[in-house]
Amino acid sequence: MGDSRPIIGVVGSHFSFPDQSLVAGCRPAYLAAVERGGGVPTLIHLTDDAEVLDVLYRRIDGILFVGGDDIDPAHYGAAPHPQLGQIEPLRDTVELALARRAAADALPMLGICRGVQLINVALGGTLIQDIPSDVPGAADHRESVWRGAREHLAHTIDVVPDTWLARQVGAGALPANTLHHQAVDALAPGLRCAARAPDGVIEAIEGAGPGLIVGVQCHPEHLWNATEPRWTALFTAFVAEVRARRGQ
Repeated sequence: MGDSRPIIGVVGSHFSFPDQSLVAGCRPAYLAAVERGGGVPTLIHLTDDAEVLDVLYRRIDGILFVGGDDIDPAHYGAAPHPQLGQIEPLRDTVELALARRAAADALPMLGICRGVQLINVALGGTLIQDIPSDVPGAADHRESVWRGAREHLAHTIDVVPDTWLARQVGAGALPANTLHHQAVDALAPGLRCAARAPDGVIEAIEGAGPGLIVGVQCHPEHLWNATEPRWTALFTAFVAEVRARRGQ
């Protein structure tokens, strides 16, 4: 393979149309971000066929878990919160299995929004099921949603020094968009906080051991043309790490 562009598996979802038909896919912005970062995105569709998932997994060099519906709290030993949103049982099953396998194989993982939460749950962590209900004095973490602009920079996050994320985007204050009502609560063993919002909500995590694991709560795939270009480094750096691992 040499220096050819690495293949990044992007785990998709199911979307319904007015005629009740289902389509497998993901938002194009995720795929475009991987391409701009130097990778080749390939969709991993939701299936209960373990052999199919195994074949797809063996073809990828890294994996991206993207945004979407809430994770069933049963996966982290909690009862459903009254504000729990829609869940996708098959997606939970597929993604949890892929994340655990990737962690065991030290396959590079990047999680965005639901994706950062998924990685944390897969490795043994828990979630805040509804920030407005469970975090007194919390900021509005869905501001970019009600403004109708996914690229809207709603608040800053504080990137922890001496982390992988800080080496890519810089330590300290960094503007971010925000489109979530859940967040990481108790960190899974082997993960550490890489950034927090001013209200204390965890905004980024990363692995403390071998193999790149990084997750962010914001949506950097929408910030390529925004006023904060530092987020673009996340994708280029992730793809570069994937390429370096493949060459070992």
